[in-house]
Amino acid sequence: MSATLSAGFADPVRDAQHCFRALLDAMARPGRVHAVPELAPPAPLCNAAAAALLTLVDHETPLWLDPAAGAARGWIEFHCGAPIVTDPARASFVLALAMPDLTALNAGTHEMPESSATVILTVASLDAGTRYRLSGPGLRQPAIFSTTGLPDGIVAAWRDNHALFPRGVDLLLCAGSRLAALPRTTMIEQS
Repeated sequence: MSATLSAGFADPVRDAQHCFRALLDAMARPGRVHAVPELAPPAPLCNAAAAALLTLVDHETPLWLDPAAGAARGWIEFHCGAPIVTDPARASFVLALAMPDLTALNAGTHEMPESSATVILTVASLDAGTRYRLSGPGLRQPAIFSTTGLPDGIVAAWRDNHALFPRGVDLLLCAGSRLAALPRTTMIEQS
């Protein structure tokens, strides 16, 4: 098998269930880091981003692919079957290697806030770098979360995203074989 069509999950049912549970828990507990099953995705996909794609994306979920991740397009199309869209505003999922403009993404509607986009963002680290104070649903008290890879303006951009509630974009941060989530309900401040 070529590198662009390397295998997906070793045990598709068990690994997808494990990853789905990690994703659910990450969304329920913002900033908490979770490990996902190992696989060997093509560059530039990290393991966690690939696992999230295999678990969440299918033929019914339009995906916008960061042009810098184009080398993984064949692998994503083969394993997920997702329609790749050129307009990020039409995507249910956004695979990004750098933070996209959140205002250019689908924020859902008041009638269907669940139709908004989820950004799957690759970052360098989930335990070092800039420290953020997280608060909101899923956190009994504010939590400190550190990551390397979010842009300088993320606090203001996220405040604007949060203000759209119940609409808004959700964010999955992926580094290596680990991921964490920042749902639209989470408030972020630089610590």
